[in-house]
Amino acid sequence: EVQLVESGGGLVQPGGSLRLSCAASGFTFSVYTMSWVRQAPGKGLEWVSAISSGGDTTNYADSVKGRFTISRDNAKSTLYLQMNSLKPEDTAVYFCQRGTGPRGQGTQVTVSS
Repeated sequence: EVQLVESGGGLVQPGGSLRLSCAASGFTFSVYTMSWVRQAPGKGLEWVSAISSGGDTTNYADSVKGRFTISRDNAKSTLYLQMNSLKPEDTAVYFCQRGTGPRGQGTQVTVSS
C-alpha cells in the first residue's frame, strides 16, 4: 500500500522558514518523480515543485522560485521542501505526490503575523 506522510507544517511569521518532510513507503521511492502541491483556502490544487527520481532535475512554480528548494533522500525514502522568505499567500495545505498519482494527507502551513 502506498503511503505518503507529510510533516513539518505550522504557523510562521512572514519572512520565516519551514522545512516540510514526506515519508514514503509501500513503493520503490527512488524510481519515481515526486512533487509538492498545495491547496489554499477556497482554491484548487496548485503545483509547487517537482524533482526527478535521481534528484538531478528540479522545477518550481514561478510563485515560489528562488524561495523554495525541493530535495530528496532516496536512502530514507523521504522528500523535502525547504521554504524560505514565506509570504501570507503561501498559506495552504501542502501535499507530497508521487508523480501525478497518490498524495498524502497534507500538512498545514500558515503564514501570518
